[in-house]
Amino acid sequence: MSKTESPADATTARLPRYDFRHKVAVVTGGSRGLGRAIVERLERDGASVWVLDVAPDTTAPRQLVADVTDPEALARCAETIRAQSGGIDILVHSAGMAGATAPLVESDPKTWRRVVDINLVGAFEVCRCFVPHLLERPRAWLVNLASLAGKEGTPNASAYSAAKAGVVALTKSLAKEHATTALRINALAPAAIDTELLGQMSPDHVQTMIDKSPQGRLGRPDEVAEMVAWMVSEACSFQTGAVFDLSGGRAVY
Repeated sequence: MSKTESPADATTARLPRYDFRHKVAVVTGGSRGLGRAIVERLERDGASVWVLDVAPDTTAPRQLVADVTDPEALARCAETIRAQSGGIDILVHSAGMAGATAPLVESDPKTWRRVVDINLVGAFEVCRCFVPHLLERPRAWLVNLASLAGKEGTPNASAYSAAKAGVVALTKSLAKEHATTALRINALAPAAIDTELLGQMSPDHVQTMIDKSPQGRLGRPDEVAEMVAWMVSEACSFQTGAVFDLSGGRAVY
């Protein structure tokens, strides 16, 4: 490491590099948290990235306002991207919400349904809108952000767990429907990641998730972004319908 090189710079220099030049990517929920980290990672290797967010960061280029549960808004976004960028090669569906933590019997039904609507119905609407565009490309990749909660069932997070379990099954079903095409469809199931999404949960709930980790820590957004970069690269070719864990050793299957 040179005298002027920071530890972060040195780590970045050792990471794999992918050729995303001439690739057009769409990242939902790309204005903050995991989505922002994924956008920055894809851009670093040359991708032209469009951000779809219900509350975009107005300082960044190529942004469109969209609620992932609104099919008409998604369709308008897709046509704008096609018109300005010529097509879509990569879709990363990262938008979601955790919701407040509470036992199922104490959960507010409206909030419970809203969490499922955004996380599961949103994944359905995003895939329904963008998969036809991805199928037009010689090679294309789709990644849905699921969660370890969808595999384990996290106490006091029944809506989020149920919705993310649905995302896992949706991804597998969709991938089998298109397995013989040039579109690779996979999901990533992280454990707790250190983003503002955790602010929707109680501190005790967050600490419980940390305590479950064999590494004894939260994951970092850049670690998620690095895994996504591989999942949307040419290196990810025979993998489709898979759910990749990113859990610091917590996942048991």
